[in-house]
Amino acid sequence: MGRKKKLETTESVSEGNDVEAEAAVIEEKELETEKELSLLEKEKSSERENKNEGKAKSEEKESEDKTDKKKEKKEKKKLSEVELKRVMTDTKETLVPLTDYIACGVHLGTKVITPDLRKFVYKRRADGLAVLNTNLIDDKIREAVKFFNEFAAEDIFIAGKREASWPAIEKFSEVTGIRAFMKKYPSGIITNLRLETFFEPKLALICDPWVDKNALNDSNIVGIPVLGICDTNNYGKGMNHIIVGNNKSRKSVGLILFILAREYLKANGKADVAKKLKMEDFTGKIEEMPSNERYETRAVEVGEKAKEGV
Repeated sequence: MGRKKKLETTESVSEGNDVEAEAAVIEEKELETEKELSLLEKEKSSERENKNEGKAKSEEKESEDKTDKKKEKKEKKKLSEVELKRVMTDTKETLVPLTDYIACGVHLGTKVITPDLRKFVYKRRADGLAVLNTNLIDDKIREAVKFFNEFAAEDIFIAGKREASWPAIEKFSEVTGIRAFMKKYPSGIITNLRLETFFEPKLALICDPWVDKNALNDSNIVGIPVLGICDTNNYGKGMNHIIVGNNKSRKSVGLILFILAREYLKANGKADVAKKLKMEDFTGKIEEMPSNERYETRAVEVGEKAKEGV
């Protein structure tokens, strides 16, 4: 009996120890679980922080990029303005002042632009008229002058059927001694040997390739070189050299012929006569351009320089 009680007591103690051990294990597992959960929470928190930090950095970088772009844009604009100002004050020497080209409307083309003349056009005005680059006009007149001066006066003729060009042609013929055909060009005068008025020129100066097409065709038939004043609606076919400009206005044609006559006289040892020539004798009276219009016109030409292209 006593031994039985002792065994029961021993078993009871053993069971108690097992329960305590099991409870300790459970408690330990719970602690480990809590630690793992704590670690997971910390990792998640760290990830969130990194994510937020990355987002903040990304936003900051994006903001910096926008700022840099704005700054770069401002710098480009500033550079453009500086370049514009530099070009406007660094004007090349032209055969006549730029304002004379503009005042005479040499730069004004038509609403039609042919492929041959497109490269000389800077822009279209609001009314659709083409605007020619005066620097290119000056360049083409220089080329024409050099070519024109190689011929003797008796070997050249000028043709201009359009009435607006007659006063300038008459003055041009008077000061240079070059034969002129106004109103109507006499067909066959350089191709028909049987005509009493037949003569053999070596150069033809045409005021408008379309209106003066008979003179142009005859010149091509006999094979002599042709120098023509071409507006934006003209083609360069059949001509060896072209002068780009408005060929429908007295003032414009007058200014071009004034330059040709002046330079021709200089090249032929008549500088004193050339010096006495007056532009208005060819163009008629020229009204002075307002200063704001002169500035605006120069800005247009500078814009073309920057674009270059045309």
